[in-house]
Amino acid sequence: MLAFRTKGYNGYGVQYSPFYDNKLAVSTAANYGLVGNGRLFILNIEPGGQIVGQGSWETQDGLFDLAWSEIHENQCVVASGDGSIKLFDIMVPQFPILQWKEHEREVFSVNWNLVDKTNFVTSSWDGMIKIWSHQRAESMYTLRPNSTDFTTKSAPISQTAKPLLSFQQQHQQASNTKHCIYSAQFSPHSPSMLVSCNGSSQVQIWDLRTAHPLQMQFISHNGLETLSVDWNKYKSTVIASAGTDKSIRVWDLRMISKIDQPHSHSPMPSQHQRGPSPLNEFLGHEFAVRKVQWSPHDSKELISTSYDMTARIWRDESDERARFLNTKTGGMKGIFGRHKEFVIGCDYSLWGEPGWCATTGWDEMVYVWDSKRV
Repeated sequence: MLAFRTKGYNGYGVQYSPFYDNKLAVSTAANYGLVGNGRLFILNIEPGGQIVGQGSWETQDGLFDLAWSEIHENQCVVASGDGSIKLFDIMVPQFPILQWKEHEREVFSVNWNLVDKTNFVTSSWDGMIKIWSHQRAESMYTLRPNSTDFTTKSAPISQTAKPLLSFQQQHQQASNTKHCIYSAQFSPHSPSMLVSCNGSSQVQIWDLRTAHPLQMQFISHNGLETLSVDWNKYKSTVIASAGTDKSIRVWDLRMISKIDQPHSHSPMPSQHQRGPSPLNEFLGHEFAVRKVQWSPHDSKELISTSYDMTARIWRDESDERARFLNTKTGGMKGIFGRHKEFVIGCDYSLWGEPGWCATTGWDEMVYVWDSKRV
């Protein structure tokens, strides 16, 4: 296990470089992201096992997520609390080389297209998803999920991050985050497909090639906020979601009816008040699950981070070929418990021995550890 402290700044996002096996980027915010500056850290893992800072950039507002460029080895884009998106270059000190400002509220996620590689996507508290190119001054697309509210139960992320409240108390309070889009991710199998999730417990599937991009929408966590979603890197119809109900759910999109096919013979209609049945479900976290991510090396492994101050490794043994049997198998493989505060960001290494991953959280720490040994 390796460690680095982002002193004075609480961690939100961490990602390995797609070009170098020893380089990490970390997005952080002062004062837990409530008020104050942000800082982007670029870290190097030295041959001796130490993590050292290569450089850092301070921003006027907190940074909630980041993504390495897939076409330029020195560039990284960050999501800011002031609604802006900034592109930094390791070789250019002090200032971003590009900046965009179209979102009206905090930008919560940014994800680079792994297939097309010329564009990236952002999602925001303002209820919008935007597609960008580093070669254009304005966004290329703006997506707005259907505003139909299928549920009345929802809790803002600021409340679910308070362990002193009971789980039920957290969700008895009114919320204005039902349209907040916590995450939007490009499919690793298609340059035009995206998945997103929001505070109304909805997961949306988008196809940019169509006149009506929203292809599918369903309730994913029984009406409670869905905070994270990710595509399986090996199975194009399988995704995972995580929410404030403390669960991680695996979905086979073939089991869910499409919006443009309302009479599809799926096991459960997508507009059902509790949502369709997941292919698999993992329980074990004690508080809301902040992020879930599939392994790039193993189609059955996932990592999750939570407000219970742990990161956990899961094994999904469900068989999508027998999906109608709804047999939930697999479970938790291990717990990483070194963090002393909420664990927010995580990422698997693309390099070397499969299993290495990084986590960051509100304890100002970045850890690099082996998921095979927890």
